[in-house]
Amino acid sequence: MDESKPTLVLNHVRKSFGDFTAVSDLSLQVRPGRVFGLIGPNGAGKTTTIRMIVNITVPDSGTVELLGQRMTTALQDRIGYLPEERGLYKKMKVGEQLRFFAELKDVTGKEADARIDKWLAKLQLTDWKDKRTKELSKGMQQKVQFITAVIHDPDLLILDEPFSGLDPVNVDIMKDTILELRNANKTIILSTHQMEIAEKLCDDVCMINRSHKVLDGKLREIRRSFSRNAVALQFEGDDGLLNDPELVASMRHVGEDLEVLLGPGVSPQSLLKRLVDSGVVIRKFELVEPTLHDIFIEKVREAA
Repeated sequence: MDESKPTLVLNHVRKSFGDFTAVSDLSLQVRPGRVFGLIGPNGAGKTTTIRMIVNITVPDSGTVELLGQRMTTALQDRIGYLPEERGLYKKMKVGEQLRFFAELKDVTGKEADARIDKWLAKLQLTDWKDKRTKELSKGMQQKVQFITAVIHDPDLLILDEPFSGLDPVNVDIMKDTILELRNANKTIILSTHQMEIAEKLCDDVCMINRSHKVLDGKLREIRRSFSRNAVALQFEGDDGLLNDPELVASMRHVGEDLEVLLGPGVSPQSLLKRLVDSGVVIRKFELVEPTLHDIFIEKVREAA
């Protein structure tokens, strides 16, 4: 896949249901070898956007292009989709179910069996291959559903809230798997309302609120552009210096840290020097970048 060309392009896509606008004039580009976060609260328009990408729903206006072509039924097989609403056959055995979904994507015979065994081993499900789906926990079923989305080696993988129902151990397994796919140059869309997950996994993000895009771009650049003149501190000694209003505009405790917003024109280096000169023992001194949650709240307030 050509890394210089986007895998997916949406141009001014719009979708309404009666008088309700679910997605309004949305444009975005998703490139290979990156995790693209489609983020926003529940009801923002993320799932409707995904349904237009996978050709379940046709946009009222605008275009969806996959691999340089207008979206068609034939191109759907180039996509792997893990929907938020799961859909497995409860009475089928896991191995049989995965073979059925593989065959739907034209992966058959020994090749299908090899892929099934590889993915079951990767997600620690080998011992459950001959169990019926209804015997599995919710988290195990979630991992089986994930395998159905990747079994045909898609060019574009869309994951809608992929971590729901997973315990911390399986969350880590899923995160590692997603990053492995990214490093293998797959294109991945991660749709979630959990900003902290997007921060850990995404290279690029598009924030949606009430059907509108409020921000998109490379995550690192977005956080840098919203950075505040603030540091997180842990120290021992007299903190009287921090009461100087010309040096410190405000302070707040965040866990074990004291988050300090510096006064106008005050650099972090000058604060550090004054603390050291005053005899304070510094245990932590770290520049504070805004979280995606902070950025989202700020952008929503601007649009209000």
